[in-house]
Formats: sequence, C-alpha cells, structure tokens
Amino acid sequence: MGESGHGDVIREIRRAVVALCATFPGEYWREKDRERAYPSEFVQALTDAGYLAVLIPEEYGGSGLPISAAAAVLEEIHKAGCNGAACHAQMYIMGTLLRHGSEAQKQAFLPKIAAGELRLQAFGVSEPTSGTDTLSLRTTAVRQGNDSYVVNGQKIWTSRAEHSDLMLLLARTTPRDQVTRRTEGLSVFLVDMRATRGRGLEVRPIRTMINHSTTEVFFDNMEIPADALIGEEGRGFRYILDGMNAERILISHESLGDARWFLKKAVDYAGDRSVFGRPIGQNQGIQFPIAKAYANTEAAALMAQRAAEMFEAGEPCGAESNMAKMLAADAAWEAGDVCVQTFGGFAFAEEYDVERKYREARLYRVAPISTNLVLAYLAEHVLGLPRSY
Repeated sequence: MGESGHGDVIREIRRAVVALCATFPGEYWREKDRERAYPSEFVQALTDAGYLAVLIPEEYGGSGLPISAAAAVLEEIHKAGCNGAACHAQMYIMGTLLRHGSEAQKQAFLPKIAAGELRLQAFGVSEPTSGTDTLSLRTTAVRQGNDSYVVNGQKIWTSRAEHSDLMLLLARTTPRDQVTRRTEGLSVFLVDMRATRGRGLEVRPIRTMINHSTTEVFFDNMEIPADALIGEEGRGFRYILDGMNAERILISHESLGDARWFLKKAVDYAGDRSVFGRPIGQNQGIQFPIAKAYANTEAAALMAQRAAEMFEAGEPCGAESNMAKMLAADAAWEAGDVCVQTFGGFAFAEEYDVERKYREARLYRVAPISTNLVLAYLAEHVLGLPRSY
C-alpha cells in the first residue's frame, strides 16, 4: 500500500513531526552531544505524541499504521536536524514481540509501550567475539526446571540499555554441537531490566564518536522467568531475521533525512556565502557535487519506497530492504561530504551542526549492517555467486 495508501495521514504526520522538531533546535542537540546525554525530553515528546507507537496495532493502544508511516516519522526527524537513534529501535524491536509473542505477552507489554509507561529500546545481539556473525554468539540461557532460565555472557554495542525498561535478548539455549543446523539453538527473550539490574545484569557505557548511549552488557547468572521466552525455544535466529527488513527500511529513511538536511544546508550556504564578489553557489565546482548528491539521494529514496511497499504487501523484500539501507547510507555520506566541502572551514565549527550530523550519518554505512555484508548478501542470494565468507 505504501505512503500513497495512507497519504493524507502520513502527510499530516510529516507536518506534525516537523513542528515538534522545531522545538528542539540545534543548541539542544549540541548540548546533548557535548555531555553525551540522552535526549529524554525529545523522546518523551515523541512518545506523548504517539509517534513511537505508530506500528503497534490499535487493539494494543497504538495507531496500527504501516511501516511507511514510521519511516516518515524517522525521515522528518533527521531532515529537521534532530536524531531518532535514541528511540528508533522501539519501532522494529516491537515487531518481534508482535509477530512471535504470546497473546499474554502482547497484552502485558504492548499497551504500556504504546502509552510510554515502558521503554523497549535495548537490543542484545552483537557480542565482542562474534560481531555480525550472530550464529557464533556465546551468551547462554540455561533452563532451570519449569520456572526460569539462567543467562551468562556478554553483549556489546547495546545502545540505550541505560534508558530502557525492557531488552530483547538473543541467547543460545542449545549448545552448537547439539544442533543439526547452525541456525538452530538460539532463542529470544524479553528481559525486564527493572528486575535484573544489579541482580546478574551489569551495564557499562561506551564512549563513542557519536552520542548513541552505547553500552556493553554483562550477564552473570542472571535469572529470568520462563515466560520471558518469546515464541519457541531454538527459533530465535529466525525471529530476529524476520525483523531485519523492517529495521533496514526504517534506517534507510533516517539516512534519507540526513541526506536532505545536508543538501538544504549546502544549498542555503552556497546561495548566501559570497567570495570574490559573488555567491559561491554560482561556481560549477560547488554546484555539480551538490546536484550529484541530490540525484543519488532521490534514487535511494525510490528504492526505500519500493522496499516499504513490498514489506507492506507481505512480499519477500530482503534484497530491496538491504539495498535501500546501503544506498541511503551512501547518499547521506556523500551529501554530508559535499556539505562539509561547501562550508569549508566553517563545517568544523560546532555551531553549524554540520560536524555533528556528519559523524552521525557515517554510522549507517557500518551499522546495523555494514555495506560489505550487504554486497555479499546481494552477490550470493540475488546474483547466485559463490559464497564469499
């Protein structure tokens, strides 16, 4: 159905998100960036407006809108110079609970997530020794009778764990040497961190070049109830894969928002800045790179739109979702580079926000999946070339 099927609603969402973001100007984000602080006020404003619940069905207190609505929210946030990374995970993590959780789990958590009473922001998958090789993860969850699991291990790059009530955790429940296929033996749990912090769960912040509240998480005999398991034991890898297309689509729209912010910033500056008696935008050396970045951004936007349409239609869209994420991230990085070059030395001054957005935009060529892995996926699964890794 895509954005056209809910056109009026999504256009209104875009207008409203722009208005909300106007109340969080550059100085707000510069201060948070300087202090590596979580943008609690911004996240609360989005929650109160219902934007973080757009994908939650109406029967659980959400808006029940398609992924194109969530994509529009995130795109406008980034296009306005803000950053949705503090809360975007809730949109795609929630899908695992919605698609594979029991009715009791959905009733217990989704209405509270929709209302903002609970935050589901932490996603525990990557580990120091495995990275993107998810099937090699070592964190274990061992069943103890009928009532609980005991978790031991470590996760890294688990953003927002300090600011989340719930964590979606992927852990091994069957040793690798006891499964017939590598994709078996992993399970997904919805961990209530309010009950486990300081009781087998330790969270340590990691300072990075971008303010994403990133942490490493340690599990030391952390006990969780058996009903924290989502779906069937041993099928967790499939559940995680099931949500990755949504993740890719949403991230692609964040990158598109970044690209469009950079382009507007560059165009405005090129028109206003005069050197040697004329605007620098009159020079083709400035014009052409901006125009090229614009063309690549619009091309990436078409792929992102296509991926969202296929996702909403229930069609297989792994290739399209991955290409959308890769192309949009590349377009944002190109637009950011062009913006820096247009501004010259002023791009490195904090007050223009270019250097902050430049750092933020670079992330998406690495995470949540790197460009090289997208290319490897396309080569093997779409083009039929031999597996390269």
